[in-house]
Amino acid sequence: MYEKITFVGLGLIGGSIAKTIKKKNPEVKLFATASGEKTVIAAYQDKVIENDKLLTPEEIASSDVIFLCSPVKVNVDYLKLLKPHLKEGTLITDVGSVKGDIEKAVDEEGLSDRFIGGHPMAGSERTGFEYSTDHLLENVYYILTVNPHIDSRKVDEFQEFISSLDAIPLTMSPEEHDFATAAISHLPHVISASLVNLVRKTDNEDNVLKTIAAGGFKDITRISSSSPVMWEHICLTNKDKILELISLYEDELNEFKERIMAENGEGINSLFREAKDYRDSLPVKKKGIIPAAYAINIDVADEVGGIAMIATLLAFNDISIKNVGIVHNREFEQGALRIEFYDDESMVKAEKVLKERNYTIYSRDN
Repeated sequence: MYEKITFVGLGLIGGSIAKTIKKKNPEVKLFATASGEKTVIAAYQDKVIENDKLLTPEEIASSDVIFLCSPVKVNVDYLKLLKPHLKEGTLITDVGSVKGDIEKAVDEEGLSDRFIGGHPMAGSERTGFEYSTDHLLENVYYILTVNPHIDSRKVDEFQEFISSLDAIPLTMSPEEHDFATAAISHLPHVISASLVNLVRKTDNEDNVLKTIAAGGFKDITRISSSSPVMWEHICLTNKDKILELISLYEDELNEFKERIMAENGEGINSLFREAKDYRDSLPVKKKGIIPAAYAINIDVADEVGGIAMIATLLAFNDISIKNVGIVHNREFEQGALRIEFYDDESMVKAEKVLKERNYTIYSRDN
């Protein structure tokens, strides 16, 4: 396994990966550099990394693995700085949610044989090393994007390492990754924002639509509260895949439009039924953009008896659980454990009971 790992960037994701490695593989020596020396000093004082000042490209390049955890432009600049100094066998990876730009830069620099893209499906609206944790990766899907130029043995070794962090590695090509994230994350955010803007533009002076907005509208548009700056960057870096999905979605809308215009009741019913059947087939652990009616998420570490303790506590208070599952994709969803209830009363009671025991709860309106 690896002896020395260095991070370029030590924010929420980089810091969480570093802390998890420190917890799960304490024999590995960790180093880091960042845009500000304060972050490096904080990580050193927390005994996460070995260095207490910024690193030179030569020092970074001597690592077994280099995690690029900065914005794409910074990561690309570091590829150029590191290339002349890389020791034989050094593996480079990143943590970005879009792979097109970084893969292109890796190819241009002739580093494809030592690069594996990475995308841990975790995160929150909070940023910075101070919010990183040693359990953010627990039971989270960690996508690895693999190009045809890298030795499969390197991929197997890195996949095994990611598994040791209690994450769930999924391997795919960069193109598959960017299409998949465009479909299940990027397009839903575009649709959500466009729906909110439609209602905003068609509302009257008395704000009737805004006043009565609830239920389905609030559920499907919850993700519109995400960072506009972040989504600007995502739309620009994954432009082609998002545009492709928007075109496909326009076809779906037109199909609804045509059947409604033709008053084709059976056809309309078929579209809704097919959507319902597919949506109902998704288990809780693969949660999509629309939360169940009565559900909460809980920030709980994956430890022996953790889930059982919560279930016992709820049962002791006569609260029935409808479903429970691990949230494997936590990029835009808070909490590691998701619990669904049969009614609103049970959900509210459960929140009260769990908060009294100092659990951190995220309800559907958070």
